[in-house]
Amino acid sequence: MSVLQAGTREEFQGEIVRFAQQLGFEKVSAITVIDHFLGDPEFIAVDNAPSAYRDSFEEVGNGRTDPVMQHCKRQSVPIIWDQKTYTSVGQGEKWEQQARFGYSHGIGLTLHLPDGKHFMFGVERDQPLPTDRQELTRIVADLQLFTVHAYETASRILIPTAQEPGTSPLTPREVETLRWTMDGKTAWEVGNILGISERTAVLHVNNAMHKLGCVNKHQAVLKALRMGLIR
Repeated sequence: MSVLQAGTREEFQGEIVRFAQQLGFEKVSAITVIDHFLGDPEFIAVDNAPSAYRDSFEEVGNGRTDPVMQHCKRQSVPIIWDQKTYTSVGQGEKWEQQARFGYSHGIGLTLHLPDGKHFMFGVERDQPLPTDRQELTRIVADLQLFTVHAYETASRILIPTAQEPGTSPLTPREVETLRWTMDGKTAWEVGNILGISERTAVLHVNNAMHKLGCVNKHQAVLKALRMGLIR
């Protein structure tokens, strides 16, 4: 599939939009979710949401009330949705709001992957889906296959890759310090565990922050986790 050849975020967006249109849908979204031990999950979205709807589309907490998002969060089987999906859980007003921007009917699914990663892919349009069961089954099958390939490209383009052994920008002591920091240890506690002074423990954390381009120790821990430096 051509989506596998995409080398930039823009090319990836072009490929998923093209696929959605070929399938008969005007809107598409691909969301990579990374669970973190510290802090909230990280969302990396690529979509063609209209600018007038973007604030609502990206609203924090949107997924807590959206029945499609809730389904995708918990299950791997695709969901075929329409107005009834929303009205059945008291979210009819939410459906009416998004329907004004072309989000009336759609299909969504999620790949739940190792290391706390998830890939949500959805296609939407303003017209009802086919009533012919065979045609609808074909659409869902095409969507499932494309989603697997789309994730391969998204993970390559959008998610920092893990460091190969021996190429870590951090020293072993800096890695150890971040690992214990991830467990909630203070600099004084880290110093006692590693047999170094509190001042030296702080220095290791500061060095790690500088090397990773982070502004605080929590951000450094999150980035080190994403890069595979600590687990």
